[in-house]
Amino acid sequence: MANRKPAAGKSSAPSSSRGKAPARSRSVVSRSGTERTRRSKDVQLKGLDKAVALVTNGSPVARTGPGDTGTKPISYTGIRCLLNPVWCYYGFIISVVALTLFGMLMVFSSSTVDLVSQGHSPWKNLLQQILFTAIGAVAGFVLSATPLKAYRRLATALLVVTIGVQLLTMVPGIGVTAGGNQGWIDLGFVRLQPAEALKLALCIWMPSSLLRAKGRPTPDLKAWGRAYGRTFLGFLCAAGAVGLGHDLGTCMIIVLIGAAALLISGFPLRWFLPMVIAGGIAVLYMFVAGSSNRMSRIRATYGTCTGDDLTGVCYQAIHGTYALASGGLTGVGLGNSREKWNYLPAAQNDFILAVIGEELGFLGACAVVLGFVIMGWCLVNIAIRHQNAYARMVLMCIVVWLTGQALVNIGVVVRFLPVMGLPMPFVSSGGTSLVMCLAAAGTAVRMARVQGEIKTAVARS
Repeated sequence: MANRKPAAGKSSAPSSSRGKAPARSRSVVSRSGTERTRRSKDVQLKGLDKAVALVTNGSPVARTGPGDTGTKPISYTGIRCLLNPVWCYYGFIISVVALTLFGMLMVFSSSTVDLVSQGHSPWKNLLQQILFTAIGAVAGFVLSATPLKAYRRLATALLVVTIGVQLLTMVPGIGVTAGGNQGWIDLGFVRLQPAEALKLALCIWMPSSLLRAKGRPTPDLKAWGRAYGRTFLGFLCAAGAVGLGHDLGTCMIIVLIGAAALLISGFPLRWFLPMVIAGGIAVLYMFVAGSSNRMSRIRATYGTCTGDDLTGVCYQAIHGTYALASGGLTGVGLGNSREKWNYLPAAQNDFILAVIGEELGFLGACAVVLGFVIMGWCLVNIAIRHQNAYARMVLMCIVVWLTGQALVNIGVVVRFLPVMGLPMPFVSSGGTSLVMCLAAAGTAVRMARVQGEIKTAVARS
């Protein structure tokens, strides 16, 4: 019996181990099943991971552990070099410099005949363009060195000041009317267009206001109104201040900036789409139906021009078409435009692309379009790779402003859109517009430098 007890003890130990084995095996099986499930999910997500890596700095999909951020460095070789944010950073700067310098050349070429016929020096507009370029370059440099926190801290004050200055255009004796729009302030030696500064202020302020509103809880409509009421009030004041001067083109760009900010911030589409439709109807009614001049411009663009219209409302658009048609593929030569001999109104401003097409041909006009394509792609590419939500939204607002205005200007020249009086950014003659476009470029450079890869590259250089 004594010999059997140890045997029983020995037999009991294995029995207890056998009793625990199933629990341990179940945990092992469940762990292995989880790992297989995770591996199967990872296999299924490889395609998505690669797709996300094409447009982002790494992918948040595949993560190997709780401390892993999921970002994977990607290679910018071959065609993927177009996705390199560092290349886009320098590509944006190069496109801005190239368009600005090219604009100086074309402003000089398109304005000399008109200046001489008025008894002025043929160098007058070129010297003014150089002066405004220098002022804009200084403003852009200052803004490119301004800390990111300062933008958000001063955004509200900047918006209030620019709206106030814009309202000064409605004061008799201060505001000046041109082309049916009252949006300029005459200082004697120069005319200022405050709406250009208002565009930049809106690009800086609206992302900050939307991010602040998005961080607040909105369980009901009343809470939603408290969260977004300040944002919509500021936006409506900005659009209304410009709308009082009947400047349809500038008001359209401001609406585009606001719509882009709302869409990028994640504003609910169920509210966004009805607001866009209602806003579009309101703009059409207020600025088009209530103005016989704008209605005649629309009929001239999408209808037929009568004999009287050829010397009236259709005159500018038709001579712009003549200029483009005369240029052909390679143009008549730099400085040899015939339409700039007091035939084409605003040849150095709103219709400068027509002179470019006439003197440098289809290829020259395409080079200008390519410059804006590079600019837009570079800013969008940097924005979608950005880790900072505020900087990302500011970049997208600026790209909507600059490229959107360029597209509208091109559409007017080729008679796809009615005449609106919007200059081509960086290229057209115009003091306030050029200064604020260069200031916007400096702001975009500041926002881009916060991006991780660009920040590292700039620090190394």
